[in-house]
Amino acid sequence: MKMMSVAALLVTVVVVFEARHTVAAPAVNEIPPDPTVTEKVFLDISIGGEPAGRIVIGLFGDVVPKTVLNFKTLAEGSKNDSSGKPMWYKGSKFHRIISNFMIQGGDYTQGNGYGFLSIYGGMFPDENFILKHYGAGWVSMANAGVDTNGSQFAIYTVKTPWLDNRHVVFGIVLSGMDVVNNIEWQPRDNNDRPLKDVVITDCGSLPVTQRFTVPKRPTCA
Repeated sequence: MKMMSVAALLVTVVVVFEARHTVAAPAVNEIPPDPTVTEKVFLDISIGGEPAGRIVIGLFGDVVPKTVLNFKTLAEGSKNDSSGKPMWYKGSKFHRIISNFMIQGGDYTQGNGYGFLSIYGGMFPDENFILKHYGAGWVSMANAGVDTNGSQFAIYTVKTPWLDNRHVVFGIVLSGMDVVNNIEWQPRDNNDRPLKDVVITDCGSLPVTQRFTVPKRPTCA
């Protein structure tokens, strides 16, 4: 799922983060093990100003540590930009929804799909493509092409294998898939923008007292 063409969809300015792949890709024909949840974040959602529930996402920090750190930090609002303003998903919108595909959010700077700012100062490279788009509930970075990861992400509602090796998968919905599906089916305009604002009213991290693995299959949470 490419982020957007210049006219109607997503983004982009290029500031490349110097560090690259720190996690080795599996050997040829080697099946990667089920990923381990190392971190958790929550997103509290409103639709049209009304509370709509909470989405909890498990993150795979052992597989894609840089991508996970970016997402978790933006969920926590624990880092400021160069002007001193918190870099935070709180108050941002899911600006693009497509039924039987995905919901896209994370543009906390502009709110329209053109914002891109990561905690690394702009865009950063694709970390690796070890994890795939196994089905509903899996989460990956939105981008505008190779090595253009910023702040935007997508939560999928179906299996999307055509995005494998093109978008970095870093998490899975652990609970709140009903909220995701509610967002997915909201009325939208011709640019796939929901007619009612879908807002992250609060967000942050949750403790992981014990790491756990998740199977590589769709979530039903």
